[in-house]
Amino acid sequence: MEVRSESIQVRCDKIPASVIPRTRLRIWFIRVCSSIVLWTCLVQLVTVSELWHSHLISGIASRIHYKTQHPLYVKDGVVQAPPPLLPARNYTSNGFLRVSCNGGLNQMRAAICDMVTVARFLNLTLVVPELDKTSFWADPSNFEDIFDVRHFIDSLRDEVRIVKRVPKKFSRKHGYTTLEMPPVSWSNEIYYMQQILPLFGKHKVLHFNRTDTRLSNNGLPLDLQKLRCRVNYQALKFTPKIENLGRKLIQILQEKGPFVALHLRYEMDMLAFSGCTSGCTEEEADELKRMRYGFPWWREKEIVSHERRSQGLCPLTPEEASLILQALGFGREIQIYIAAGEIYGGERRLAQLRAAFPRIVKKETLLAREELQQFQNHSSQMAALDFMVSVASNTFIPTYDGNMAKVVEGHRRYSGFKKTILLDRKKLVELLDMHHNGTLSWNEFADAVRQTQEKKMGQPTRRRVIPDKPKEEDYFYANPHECLCEGSNCEDLLGPSNSTHV
Repeated sequence: MEVRSESIQVRCDKIPASVIPRTRLRIWFIRVCSSIVLWTCLVQLVTVSELWHSHLISGIASRIHYKTQHPLYVKDGVVQAPPPLLPARNYTSNGFLRVSCNGGLNQMRAAICDMVTVARFLNLTLVVPELDKTSFWADPSNFEDIFDVRHFIDSLRDEVRIVKRVPKKFSRKHGYTTLEMPPVSWSNEIYYMQQILPLFGKHKVLHFNRTDTRLSNNGLPLDLQKLRCRVNYQALKFTPKIENLGRKLIQILQEKGPFVALHLRYEMDMLAFSGCTSGCTEEEADELKRMRYGFPWWREKEIVSHERRSQGLCPLTPEEASLILQALGFGREIQIYIAAGEIYGGERRLAQLRAAFPRIVKKETLLAREELQQFQNHSSQMAALDFMVSVASNTFIPTYDGNMAKVVEGHRRYSGFKKTILLDRKKLVELLDMHHNGTLSWNEFADAVRQTQEKKMGQPTRRRVIPDKPKEEDYFYANPHECLCEGSNCEDLLGPSNSTHV
């Protein structure tokens, strides 16, 4: 054993000292090169998966995610697997469409539905929409913070290809430029086909930097109108944390009996924007005016509040809402959920409404502070909770016809024409003034209010069409009548007697 050891030692001693470091250097060099090759392959694989979204890699990922997010469920006592993904639509994409939505949650929601529809008939690949972070609410939420992004992509895969980002190969570094532009408002499919599609010949990526009301209410092919509904009522699903907390709110309310969702739009931003100061102190009116001047995109500056109110263009005050609810026959025992942000003037302005209806609640009073903590400073996520409760309520009453009021109205029509009281503010403020000055007794006032609202309860009707005046038409998302019935049933439901064509 000793002789053998010595012989080994002798052979090692004969290796030149300079050879050993060179050998280690070679090994190190080979390892570095191998790592570079592996990382390059990985990057290429990710790029290919983005480009081939509907093919093997993304398909496998989608199925894995879908199965984990949609576990087995029981139907009629039998455990069943979740419904399979629809086959992806196979088409040659003409380019990538990026969109930046502007406005509040429901304005952006409608815009997303429109942009999916535009991408579909232009054969584009849609990039997951970007949400507004610069509006009055300054909400930093991204799409995936509010909506279930994987459900959104998967549930529309048979209609349009949706990706999370534009592939790097279409960047400026590779010779491509992104064209930024707002499409023309209230445009139909002919505009997009003739004016927008040719732009993709030069620019493979277009960025629509404004998306509000960029698709017409009427005159679109039936399949496009139905796609708008499919996106709105099926694909745009809130994230699990919003859905779970929204369902908890609804359950708490339902356990205590029927409830009214009152969208009391007497909030600082709406009052400043509309110039409505009825019931405000002089100091509050000045504060609202300063805010209006502070936002350059709020075009109207000098506004006469009482003129705006007489035209029915102001949200009802809490005091006015209290009288209207009583005139409509709601009693003190009814639950009223305030679907709104902070009421301007706080509890002082809610005093009369609360005196008439003691069972007034808000999400802040129904949920523990820590449950809402995750949504603080995220107004769109808070609005999503109010949206869910409003859709589920026994009766929905908006005091102003803004975007939330319109989108909730349409959702409730789609859900079986749930009772929605659409206040005729122009007529109602006239009646309120007559009651206040003694011209109408309470009974006369109540009768007049009920007659005014008799045919404004969200009944089936066709949208009002005003040729060449799209801003004055009924809004598609408030009454998507093409999606509410099929075939001959439409004429029964929305027949000539219910037509509102102008």
